[in-house]
Amino acid sequence: MNLDDIRTRLHELQAQDLPVHGGRTLAYVYDSGLSEVDELGRAAVAAYAGSNGLDPTAFPSLLQMENDVVGMAADLLDAPASAVGTVTSGGTESVLLAVQSARDARGEITRPRMIIPSTAHAAFHKAAHYFGVEAVAIEVGDDYRADVAAMTAAIDADTVLVVASAPSYAHGVIDPVPELAAAAAAAGVRCHVDACIGGWVLPFAPRLGRDVTPWTFAVDGVTSISVDLHKYGYAPKGTSVLLHRDSALRKPQFFASAAWPGYTMLNATMQSTKSGGPLAGAWAVTRAIGADGYQRLAADVFAAVDAIVDGVASIGALSVVAEPDSTLIALATDATCDPFTICDEMAEAGWFVQPQMAFAGRPATIHLSVSAATLASVEEFLGALRAAVDRAVAHGPVVVDPDVVAFIEALDPAALTDADFDGLLAAAGLLGTSEDGALALPTRMAEVNALLDVAAPAMREALLVAFLDRLSRPAR
Repeated sequence: MNLDDIRTRLHELQAQDLPVHGGRTLAYVYDSGLSEVDELGRAAVAAYAGSNGLDPTAFPSLLQMENDVVGMAADLLDAPASAVGTVTSGGTESVLLAVQSARDARGEITRPRMIIPSTAHAAFHKAAHYFGVEAVAIEVGDDYRADVAAMTAAIDADTVLVVASAPSYAHGVIDPVPELAAAAAAAGVRCHVDACIGGWVLPFAPRLGRDVTPWTFAVDGVTSISVDLHKYGYAPKGTSVLLHRDSALRKPQFFASAAWPGYTMLNATMQSTKSGGPLAGAWAVTRAIGADGYQRLAADVFAAVDAIVDGVASIGALSVVAEPDSTLIALATDATCDPFTICDEMAEAGWFVQPQMAFAGRPATIHLSVSAATLASVEEFLGALRAAVDRAVAHGPVVVDPDVVAFIEALDPAALTDADFDGLLAAAGLLGTSEDGALALPTRMAEVNALLDVAAPAMREALLVAFLDRLSRPAR
């Protein structure tokens, strides 16, 4: 392919994706609405795409930019002068490193545990899987916030970490960080606050007159915080910052190895070689927006959240699951319709909203990650939402065939076969007619999501792993 053909093909491929600008994608991407800043970030990524963050002595500009970005994060999060931080590839890597460093700091414990609310991000379960740390998930209260008494009671001699969210992704509420951090400190245990999604916007809430539960390093007992720059820092994907209260807490995060004849490996994160592009993009964007700019963006996004919450109150079939503390909103439906059909109807109207499955006896919901760019089109969004709900009510809730439900319930997720999976694909209308068994993805996903919704979490995981395996096959 010549260069022009490749560029054309890239544009054709990208046309199939969700839009990343315009404020109409309310998950996965975060839009400041500042086109010149976005262009600056992309230019910085391109300029540093070939730079290697492996060795800070070889690329000292990357070290300078990292220290600048970490310093800005430390100022936002009320970090003491002793605080140190590292730029990672995203929130999941920040969480993984927080868990790994907590585990390795207590190397004498042979069966380490971490106490997390049931609403903690799935990245903590990933860390548990990777690092052999048992994730003890404690059910949250009726307000969707961590149950302090139950989590405190779960702390024992093998506990290496207590986790809180600011806010939780699924429901957008902040856990009682002061009480959880105090309980952790009393037991001599680290306390990590997952502020990946809220950490770059919540610091501005009090300045705008909004009440926010304390959650930063101003809270005694908080030992580390993760905050993503590619969310409400509005930087290019993917950068996050993991901050520790002091360097002694961070030291177990580092990895060094001279156990081979090559260069002595020294890593601050899980990656060795890594492009300097995302870091440069984050540095450029944060410098361009600045603290005052972020406060203006925070004012816009909070205004959008308030307007959406007020608007939903007039849509009879919908309700807000929990009064949002930050920029995330969860919506529930009554018995006249279902969230999955509403998500499909919104997609057809040019809006992406994210379905969330039923969990722990609580029903499925619709998730909204509101961006600053959403404010300009809130009324259009609410109009589309009202129309989507009306069509979903007219359609009625999606019903999964009882025979399919029985089939799913009879399956063993640990022994799911290709034949089992093909049977479910056929039932969901996802199996193509080609001989290679290629997936035929539908334009509407309500029936598929409803099928997943009736599956137990372990079966849902097995089905999605099989689905990803089937999707991820080489083009030959």
